[in-house]
Amino acid sequence: MRSPSEVGAEAVPLIRPLPADTFCPQSRRSFVLIAAILASALGFIDGSILAIATPAIRVDLGASFAEAQWISNSYALTLSALILVGGAAGDRFGLRHAFVAGIALFIAASLACAVAPNPPVLIAFRAIQGIGAAIMVPGSLAIIAKAYPKKERGRAIGIWAAASALTTALGPVLGGVVLSAFGDGIWRAIFAINLPLGLVSIYLLLAKVPADAPTEKRSLDLGGAALATLAFGALAYGLTSMSAEGEGQMSGQSIAAGALLLIMFIVFERRQREPMIDLSLFRVGAFAGANVATFFLYFALSANLFYLPMLLIAGWGLSAAEVGFIFLPLSVLIALLSGPVGQWSDRIGPRFPIASGSLVVAVAFAGLALLAYAGIHGFWWGVFPLMALMGLGMALVVSPLSTAVMTGVEDKDTGAASGINNAVSRIGGLIAVAAMGSLAAWVYAAVLNSGAASGVPGFGEPAPAGLAPDLDAVRLAASDAAFAAVALATALLCLLSAIVAWTTVSGERLPWSRVSETPQS
Repeated sequence: MRSPSEVGAEAVPLIRPLPADTFCPQSRRSFVLIAAILASALGFIDGSILAIATPAIRVDLGASFAEAQWISNSYALTLSALILVGGAAGDRFGLRHAFVAGIALFIAASLACAVAPNPPVLIAFRAIQGIGAAIMVPGSLAIIAKAYPKKERGRAIGIWAAASALTTALGPVLGGVVLSAFGDGIWRAIFAINLPLGLVSIYLLLAKVPADAPTEKRSLDLGGAALATLAFGALAYGLTSMSAEGEGQMSGQSIAAGALLLIMFIVFERRQREPMIDLSLFRVGAFAGANVATFFLYFALSANLFYLPMLLIAGWGLSAAEVGFIFLPLSVLIALLSGPVGQWSDRIGPRFPIASGSLVVAVAFAGLALLAYAGIHGFWWGVFPLMALMGLGMALVVSPLSTAVMTGVEDKDTGAASGINNAVSRIGGLIAVAAMGSLAAWVYAAVLNSGAASGVPGFGEPAPAGLAPDLDAVRLAASDAAFAAVALATALLCLLSAIVAWTTVSGERLPWSRVSETPQS
């Protein structure tokens, strides 16, 4: 009896020696690329469509506002805390083996999510899904880089990035149409669709791609991963429960426990011979600054992309099909502009693009806050143009931010730096959904109390049929005020991101100061 890796290795005839920088024959590399694209689609589809489907899930399962937050955050918690260990697993066990294991765990958890009978079960399996994603997400790009020789790697990664952008753009649109056409219960299909996509990826990897040899016999920092999970989980729980009645003391204790665990994590990592995170990299000012800017910016982005669909669908009563289009400008503009902006950043340094892009995003979120505060409910001429402006700002930031992270450290540390920055952006999203949810719930409750309204559903919960017009008006005003507070807070964080980037990230001549230089006589 032969193992799948032995079968795969024997099935690939080697007509000529492989280049030293690849394990995969040329005739098989396209299978690697297709499998990586399909696997990436799993995470992108789940992440973007879930925000659109959250109101439907709440109605179908009777989920509370806090449970809705944890349906998102349980996945984000395990993914952000374990993604660096997941990347190291590919080095230790071989990328193909680790990648297949991550995909298999992800689709198994997805099927469990699809049949979840109640919110706690869905939350638990979303956490397991995040563990699978922590192995799968870094593996998708890493296996492409390892399968293609250096001279072909850029083109392959470009195809993967374009396909990922297309998936991210069209996923919410198609998901919104399906949700609108078939009703609340169809949200389960969002998770079930992962099965065929994942099985095709696994088949291609096992049947068409040879096994790669492990590159490092490094130990996996499971202790650090466990401490990180507990620390960020406690912080997220405390922030989520801040607005709940009778949970004030518990919330404070949870946040304090999270902070203590985070300190323990830092001490533990400093003593590890092979830590999950090389904390010495944060001594480099440009690297630390780029990561602080990343945290603030992705905190703001994640909060708006989670709570804006909730406002539009549950608050304003728009259809999921219509709201699905709000993700489109972000994906399209990043796909179209990242290349030119990257070249621009190479010429002038990443400081100005990151700072100016963060300011553009701040203006977009401030505009959303103004719309909501004023009770202006225009989607196509109000919200959508502001989301396009936000997409433009993010397109200015994404590529230069990666450049700032990579160039801020030595060449030997670029892989670790990229992994840390990826984790920081996801931790920012995790904390954002928890903290901004408490802010939204607090403002929502304050407006309802001032309006002496009773019998009104909570923030983000669709209005029941037959709700009295006066109560519905109060509910809508409270929803607008709650989101306006979130959008304004995140706009200020984007402004702070711009300031941090401007004061810490390296930059050269500004665009308007570039003049032709003539030799002096």
